Amino acid sequence: MKTIVVQMADCKLSDEPDAMLVTYALGSCIAVSIYDRLARVGALLHIMLPNSSMQPRRAEANPFIFADTGLRALFGKAHAAGLKKHRALVCLAGGAQVMDQNGVFNIGTRNHTAVRNILRRSGLMVHASAVGGMQSRTVSLEIGTGAVWVREDGISERQLYPAGGNVANGRTT
Repeated sequence: MKTIVVQMADCKLSDEPDAMLVTYALGSCIAVSIYDRLARVGALLHIMLPNSSMQPRRAEANPFIFADTGLRALFGKAHAAGLKKHRALVCLAGGAQVMDQNGVFNIGTRNHTAVRNILRRSGLMVHASAVGGMQSRTVSLEIGTGAVWVREDGISERQLYPAGGNVANGRTT
């Protein structure tokens, strides 16, 4: 399987059936995966912050840093590749409280809330999520199957979406 790494404040898209999009070490950041089963197109976005309004120049230079500009860019990119919004399967992961143990800034919670609100206003539902807590996560999206996997610190990898399915050795069979 071909692995395509999504860095922090980055977004990758693929329509290659043998590709897997993966993003590592999600702490307070949020990963948004979208997949269209019919078009067999998937994308993975790794956002860092909830809102670009305080840093519009930074958002202009890289929209994927922020939830508001990142989601807009993600769906524009995915639509151009054939993904239809009404068929989009959406999964979320991250939003942990890893650097802010006392909850002073609540970046993870603010990121999660911003993403959920934007998706809801766009008429999209979240099909599965692994958010919150205090552990970092790694997320992957298999383009050929649409399966989303999550690995949390200290916990073995599990299939986030679709829930269940034939699983052996941590991967779909």
